[in-house]
Amino acid sequence: MPPKKRNSGTTQSKELKPSAESASPDKKESPALSVKKHRDKDAEFVTLCKSLHVTDLVCDRAWMLWKTVQESMDEVADSQKRLWGACLFVSATDMDVACFTLTQVLKEVNLNVKQFLALVRKLDVNLDTISTKVNSALTRLEKKYDVTLALYQRFEKTCKKIFALVSDGKERETMRSCWTMFLLAKGRVLQMEDDLVISFQLLLCTLELCIKRCPPDLLQPLYKSAISKVQSPPTRTSRRNQSKAKSRPPEPEVDLQLLKTLCKENECNAEEVKNVYQTSFSAFLDSPGLSRSPDYPQVNDLNQQYEEHYLKSRDFDGRLFFDRDETVLAPKVEISQVERTPKKNLPDEDTVLIPPQTPIRAAMTSIQQLRGDLPSSGDQPSTNLATYFKNCTVDPTQDVLKRLETLGQAFSQRFGQAVGPRCVVLGRQRFTLGVRLYYKVMEAMLKSEEKRLSVQNFSKLLNDSTFHTSLLACALEVVMATYGESSFKTGGYNYGGGCDSAETNVCFPWILDVVNLAAFDFYKVIESFIKADPTLSKDIVKHLETCENLIMERIAWRMGSPLFELLTQEHEGGAAEQVETPASFNQPLQHNHTAADLYLSPMRPGLRVLPPESPATPSSSSQPQTQPASQTPRLPKSNSLSLFYKKLYRLAYTRLKILCSYLLPSHPELEPIIWTLFQHTLQHEQELMIDRHLDQLMMSAMYAICKVKSVDLRFKTIVTAYKNMPNTNQETFKHVLITEGHYDSIIVFYNQVFMQKLKTNILQYASTRLPTLSPIPQIPRSPYKFPNSPLRVPGSNNVYISPMKSPRMSPGIMTPRSRMLVSIGESFGMSNRFQKINQMVNSSDRSFKRTLDLGSTPKPLKRLRFDVDGQDEADGSKSGGDSTLIQKLAEMS
Repeated sequence: MPPKKRNSGTTQSKELKPSAESASPDKKESPALSVKKHRDKDAEFVTLCKSLHVTDLVCDRAWMLWKTVQESMDEVADSQKRLWGACLFVSATDMDVACFTLTQVLKEVNLNVKQFLALVRKLDVNLDTISTKVNSALTRLEKKYDVTLALYQRFEKTCKKIFALVSDGKERETMRSCWTMFLLAKGRVLQMEDDLVISFQLLLCTLELCIKRCPPDLLQPLYKSAISKVQSPPTRTSRRNQSKAKSRPPEPEVDLQLLKTLCKENECNAEEVKNVYQTSFSAFLDSPGLSRSPDYPQVNDLNQQYEEHYLKSRDFDGRLFFDRDETVLAPKVEISQVERTPKKNLPDEDTVLIPPQTPIRAAMTSIQQLRGDLPSSGDQPSTNLATYFKNCTVDPTQDVLKRLETLGQAFSQRFGQAVGPRCVVLGRQRFTLGVRLYYKVMEAMLKSEEKRLSVQNFSKLLNDSTFHTSLLACALEVVMATYGESSFKTGGYNYGGGCDSAETNVCFPWILDVVNLAAFDFYKVIESFIKADPTLSKDIVKHLETCENLIMERIAWRMGSPLFELLTQEHEGGAAEQVETPASFNQPLQHNHTAADLYLSPMRPGLRVLPPESPATPSSSSQPQTQPASQTPRLPKSNSLSLFYKKLYRLAYTRLKILCSYLLPSHPELEPIIWTLFQHTLQHEQELMIDRHLDQLMMSAMYAICKVKSVDLRFKTIVTAYKNMPNTNQETFKHVLITEGHYDSIIVFYNQVFMQKLKTNILQYASTRLPTLSPIPQIPRSPYKFPNSPLRVPGSNNVYISPMKSPRMSPGIMTPRSRMLVSIGESFGMSNRFQKINQMVNSSDRSFKRTLDLGSTPKPLKRLRFDVDGQDEADGSKSGGDSTLIQKLAEMS
């Protein structure tokens, strides 16, 4: 029997409690529970199972899981019923049985979404309690909830600006219809319902439709006037005239004037939203059960259709946000620092409204900045770049264009497959932005190389297909990350299974598969890309750095990677040097390699003729290197491999140091011993890394040394601490390659593979006379400087400056916590504004920070004695007539 449909237009929480008639998303998969079969179980547990309409098999499995959890947990802090609900959720998800929705179980155990997800994760007391499938479902649910919450909060704020309050509360009914229609559109259009940007654009499309169909007396003046005159909104009709109203022809596709008003008010690109409307939203309106009639939507019809979608998806009921239901309430958190603004401007100051930084505002700002920083030449090479192409011995222009056409089609199709079948056009938009960024960065790289090498013929570099594909892939990854479609919420893993299949996961390294590029080749371009584009935001730089770490940790070690070919050449070719000598660990990591070095000159001469800061030019790399006759030529060594291992060792030691700080604070003497074994494995037992993860060797090395040193440290303890490290995923210790095609836990890997391979080497550390220990690598600061990060003015504590970003960005967006913005080199106005700055930084009685408790006495800011009577507090020196602050700003601009 199918679930009972709703009849009312409201979604009160009492309706969602499962009943005998309506509980299961699919009765065929959920036959009635036989109470007689479960007399050995707690009666209340069986009652819970019955209320959630679970099958006998799910009931049995959940009870076994509960017994395991009960035995493993030292104490049961939560109520039994809540833990039973978590066990039932895990069992039903693992068995893929559609018994109940997330909302239904939340109602039974009286928890909200965040509390319940945290409780389920607490069940993972052993390595095998929470499977990959369940963890994937949890991650998907959490991200979808966060996105839906952010969308509803923006929806609520936007509706206050759109709809006027009326005595009969008609606007609430309109808002409910709009929200329900949006949820239905999102569910039907997107396969990835956690895509914040496209979801928000769909929300604007839905609002446009509802505003057009809304009676004028329900609209605020701004939106009443924004509707095109052709689009006269419908007036309220009596029952007698409703039949006539329904016979009116459907309205035109989209009201561009209204849509532009919505986009402007929400800082969203109108062209992108229009494309979403014409492709995805328009197709949604044409789907069965929907109508383009001006009198649609009807609340009952929308509720009925959304109910079917919600029961099929088995997660939370999005309509409950509108009812402020307890199960979807936002967790109470402190206001973040970025949202704290000055209490209010003084009467004589210009009013600058600084909006809080919400997820949607952050996304829109990032997109706006990306678009603003791209060249105006569009998706064609600029004049300068075209000149570089023409200066080549072999003009690469046609190959570049042909490659872009081929990869553009592949990217758009794969994007549509992952995000939604109607999103191919959106994929093409993303690709076009990527092409513009690709051209911009390529031109910057070539200008830098020309300045460094004093040559203009880059024929070898610009005719290297791998270089172009890598550069384009990096540009596309930046675009995807800016739009929030590529993230590391799941630790960068792209496994299928459960609700989060690989086909709908576009996080890195998805892009490498789309353009058919090896991860080791992609790594070569990352650092040069970041250095070539100083406008990249700090978040994007961190994202690319995480991509680089993922490559070094795992992706570059996949079977068939070019990395193994280079390693084979190193060992079989008898290279004069090791991949990376331990003696170089305590030397600073030099970051003077460019993309040209890594792509065109992968083989470095053993003895250099040129000084280190002047590597061979791309145009002359094919010429034989001359060496003094008295010196014996050495076999070459890979430049890219050497740099890879330098970074790998430093990453490996950094992660080991973090784990040791968690687990071995009372045994600091073990850290260098563990590092020596770890480093030996990476240098001499590289086959252990094939299709495995760097951290698997790290945890195994730690366990091995603690074992021979008689330090009580269990794998369970190591894994528990490891889960608290940044950028980790449970797959690392639950899904380890044992033999070809066979995977098991980290413990099995240690016993059957790691220990067997390194037994002799491990046992030598049991002696009191230790072998020579590997030097500790010098850990430098990140090579990726953040040119847009604020810099403290020398001699001051609280005065910072930042480079001017795009002039298209508003001051409120650029500096959300600033009281005033100064741009050196541009018109600022009258001199009294500079005096206001001095008054602001010198004042101690009028400048306050907003506190969370508005009723308490505000705490005064620390006084800044900068440039008092021409004296600089830092050195006591007297300055001239100009302000010291302005002098320093001018010097640094």
